[in-house]
Amino acid sequence: MPKVLSPAEIADFRDRLCDAAERMFADHGAETVTIRQLAAAVGVSPMTPYRYFADKEAILAAVRARAFDRHAEVLEQAYALSPPNERAAAIADAYVRFALDNPEAYKLMFAITQPNEANYPDLVRAGERSRRTMMLQLKDEMAARLIVGDPVLVAHVYWAALHGPLMLHFAGKLPKGLDARTLVFTLMATLDRGTLQSGQSRMPAPEMAPEGLSLDC
Repeated sequence: MPKVLSPAEIADFRDRLCDAAERMFADHGAETVTIRQLAAAVGVSPMTPYRYFADKEAILAAVRARAFDRHAEVLEQAYALSPPNERAAAIADAYVRFALDNPEAYKLMFAITQPNEANYPDLVRAGERSRRTMMLQLKDEMAARLIVGDPVLVAHVYWAALHGPLMLHFAGKLPKGLDARTLVFTLMATLDRGTLQSGQSRMPAPEMAPEGLSLDC
């Protein structure tokens, strides 16, 4: 008869399995990794993961939900702890730092799509939290009429400036001497000049980055 596990033991195993799955899904592709391989990676029998997850899709959903929550926490902290005039740069830097420090999680968040995402409420909640958090500073600036335009379009333009250089970095497509963070801040400074009513950039120049906003990759 299987041992009755405490909530803490269940949470610990789910975390260990998700840690292994995050690495393996990102490195090999979620479609090629099997439950048996995940079980072997954490040293349990092939059937043990089924005590915690219905199937591999449920594991992938849990891994992605966890990544979206971690992403949101980092951006929320940058928003809460930065002075208003430094928030845009702090949030952008936090976004880039998260992606570079957690490449497996970042790729699973944005480089794949689960057709049945709606079947996993926690994934839906975490994804919405992450997207909402990315909009915090932009919503403030639009409410203050510092930026005008269609909110969805403007948000996606700025997101493209963040996301594009990171994906180029992960794909090894950036030339030697050009790092993802410098490219992000240059793109966003250019966008600022076109969207901010003042015409001034909120992004520091690479040689004038505020303390804590290193532009070295």
